[in-house]
Amino acid sequence: MARCATVCYMSFPSEVSQRDLRLRSREIMDAVEHGASFTVTRDGHGIGELVPLRRSSRFVSRDEFLALGAGLGPIDTSTMRDDLDLALKNTADDPYER
Repeated sequence: MARCATVCYMSFPSEVSQRDLRLRSREIMDAVEHGASFTVTRDGHGIGELVPLRRSSRFVSRDEFLALGAGLGPIDTSTMRDDLDLALKNTADDPYER
């Protein structure tokens, strides 16, 4: 039985009817838990999506965070500002330019 929960979802199509969702909800939810995504249909028309939730990021302590950046060296703030300005030049929306 446990084997089916991890293997059977591979046989599901990417679309699942509302009826199949009702009748096979456990199998379908197991598949979603293992990374599968489905479009739920009613009368052949897509009405929703079942997708896995993103996993929450784990907590990183201050010491661990500082250790990760220890080998980076100093940051040149003027170069960083120029790079940011260049990257956002065409995407920033200034309401006063209208």
